[in-house]
Parts: sequence; structure tokens; C-alpha cells
Amino acid sequence: MARLNVNPTRMELKKLKARLSTAVRGHKLLKDKSDEMVRRFSAIIKENKRLRDDVEKQLSETLKQFSVARSVTPSYRAEAAFSMPSSAVRAECGTAGVMGVEVPEISLVNEKSAGGLPYAYSEMTGEADFSVGKAAALLPEMVRLAQVEKTVRMLANEIERNKRRVNALEYVMIPQLEETIKYIKSKLDENERAAVIRLMKVKSKT
Repeated sequence: MARLNVNPTRMELKKLKARLSTAVRGHKLLKDKSDEMVRRFSAIIKENKRLRDDVEKQLSETLKQFSVARSVTPSYRAEAAFSMPSSAVRAECGTAGVMGVEVPEISLVNEKSAGGLPYAYSEMTGEADFSVGKAAALLPEMVRLAQVEKTVRMLANEIERNKRRVNALEYVMIPQLEETIKYIKSKLDENERAAVIRLMKVKSKT
């Protein structure tokens, strides 16, 4: 490991010891943070998988019912029935903190709701009624899934950055400081021995 290019003085030795102490303390804090982030990340990954499996299953059922409804209804009537939704929602976006990382937090607010279905009961079949109800119920879950998946990506990026910082401290900065401190100590000891030898020679001549 290459050492730092510094003058081998006691002042530099004191400064480097302080830097080493700070680096070791920072490494421990970052390592603890990284471990906790991985733990939280694992829990969110499990939630993400559960949500995705549930949403995909419900979405598949909903699309099947839409297909059945379209197959027994004239195309022009189906398009007209679904072209004017009876309700509207607004997404309110904010942020939440997870281990110092700001992640999205989304909530849905109903802005307009006429109640019932966007068409007359006589126009469409029961499969269409079921599909519309399932789609409306599924929307909050889909938004929740999007929020969780974005959180997973952001945490993964932060864990990777934190890992690089930990590795830089553990394998580069701390070894460099230790090697430089060792070098300065050896040079100071060497200078001290040389000074003692000179002093002994001076005394032997007097």
C-alpha cells in the first residue's frame, strides 16, 4: 500500500493519527448504516414481491373479464361506455425518509365521483361491471406498488454508494494512513537514534 507524501515530523504524525481515528470511526458508522439499510431493503423487497404478485394476479383477472365483456358487446357500445369515466382521482406526492434516503410517498385523493358505473346497466354485461369495480379497487394497489418499486431502486443505489465509501475507507484510506504513520514513526526513531549517537560522540571527545 502506497503511503502519503508527507514530511516525517511529529506535527504530521499527530495530524495523521487524528485523521486515522476519524476514518476508523467513520468507517464503523458507515458499516453499521450499510448493514441496517440492507436489513430494511430486504424487508421492502419482500413487500414489493408480495404486492407485485397480488397486483399481477388481480390485473390478469380484470383483463380477462374485460375481454369477456368486449366479446359479447359491440365494439362501438363498449368504447362509448368506457370513454367517460364517472370518477377521477388526484395523486398527492410527498417524500418520506428511510435511513436518510428521501423516498416517494404517494396518496390518492378522490376529486370527482358520480357514483355507480360509467354506463347504464342495460348497455353492458355483468362481466363489465365486475371489471370496472376490480379496476377501481386495484388502482391504489398499483400506485402503492409503483411507490415501493421506486423506493427499492433508490435504496439499492444508496446501498451501492455507501458500500463504495466503506470500501474506500477500509481498503485505501485507512491502510494509507496506517502505513504513513508507521513510516513517520520509523523515521522519527531513526532520527532520535542518530541524535543520541551524535551526542555520545560529542561527550566522548570532551
